[in-house]
Amino acid sequence: MTHPEKAEDLTGSFLPQEYVHRHIEDICVRTNQAALIVGPRQAGKSTMVWHLLRQYTPDILFLNMEDPLLRAGKIHPIDLVEHIQGTYPFIKAIFIDEIQHMEEAGLFVKGLVDARLNVPVWVTGSSSFDLLSKTRESLAGRATRRRLLPFSMTELIQHANAPNPLAKRRICEQVVSHQLIFGSYPAIYLCADIEEKITILNDLVDALILRDASDLFKIKRVDAFRRLLPLLAGQIGNLVNLSELASICNVDVGTISAYIELLSEGHIVERIQPFAGGKRREITGTPKIFFIDNGIRNQLLNNFSQDLDLRTDRGQLLENWVFTEIHKTLPLQSSLKFWRSKAKAEVDFVIEHANSVYALEVKFTSLARPKLSRSAWSFVSAYKPEKFAVLNMTLEQTVQLRDIMVDFITPNSLHQWLAGIFRL
Repeated sequence: MTHPEKAEDLTGSFLPQEYVHRHIEDICVRTNQAALIVGPRQAGKSTMVWHLLRQYTPDILFLNMEDPLLRAGKIHPIDLVEHIQGTYPFIKAIFIDEIQHMEEAGLFVKGLVDARLNVPVWVTGSSSFDLLSKTRESLAGRATRRRLLPFSMTELIQHANAPNPLAKRRICEQVVSHQLIFGSYPAIYLCADIEEKITILNDLVDALILRDASDLFKIKRVDAFRRLLPLLAGQIGNLVNLSELASICNVDVGTISAYIELLSEGHIVERIQPFAGGKRREITGTPKIFFIDNGIRNQLLNNFSQDLDLRTDRGQLLENWVFTEIHKTLPLQSSLKFWRSKAKAEVDFVIEHANSVYALEVKFTSLARPKLSRSAWSFVSAYKPEKFAVLNMTLEQTVQLRDIMVDFITPNSLHQWLAGIFRL
């Protein structure tokens, strides 16, 4: 503000050379309202906000709550409002970054919004555990919340802007190959060197999980927390046995449950519950756990082998990747579950959206002809889903089997199948 001739360079320093459009950029932030952008560290929250705020340069008030001086100052919203009105009455936007470091963050943002400064307030937080738990009530009607996760396949394909279908298919293959092994965090995806990707992932896991565990969440048994992480990484797609995990980590079941809750709130893992449609022979209480990003999962197991044919966990990699892509595009009012009967018939993913049911089976195999498994037929017969898809490695075809249309899709076409459901 004091050197407007340098403002463009300053805001530009927060932006990467290559910017990827994010699907939540159309968020509507009205005057005298806050926009809360939550998600894991380094998912691109600050980058996206700076991209959107460039139109207000140089009249932006930026508060980075990682600054120890700001945290030590214990800023009160009334004092800040008076300072803005007296010294910066011309500002056009307020941006508060990393607000999870601030005590009573929700009350602070509420105070800014209620002061009616006639400017939009943008807020980012790397952990919904601290931010949303303190804002859920105090910001009702005063804020719009959005979650930003690592790049989705749709975002990356749109960014590539392929000139023809053949080029688009090649780009899809490259995107999937990268996401399966190294994930989709912006700094890692946009980095060209494989060794550097691994180094960034190592640093990211240290900051994302272990540093937050000891500093932000004040976990006492950090050793048990560290032991739990690779155990979860190795059990993707399996029913979670809390008692077994507690025994291995030498803590009680309640502690394991609390650790998983923290990982979920920190956007590291996500629990999905079983789909219970009222049938008596269904699993109804035991969840599964998936990682939000394959790269984080592979780092915890220290396995970055790109030869999928030699990886014994290739099925888990594919299933976790499918989960991440559904999770990134799933509307807030919709739900993602799995289905399993007590006789062990299973369908990997069940989506409930707009009062309809959609199901997806994931198979790391090459199909020569369209066919459904016995488990799939059991689900189809019981619930008559709006759509049923089988994701495999080769077959792309829509056929009618008995009285249902079944979509056979590959990883390359998953984003198109999801777009058809969510009208993306």
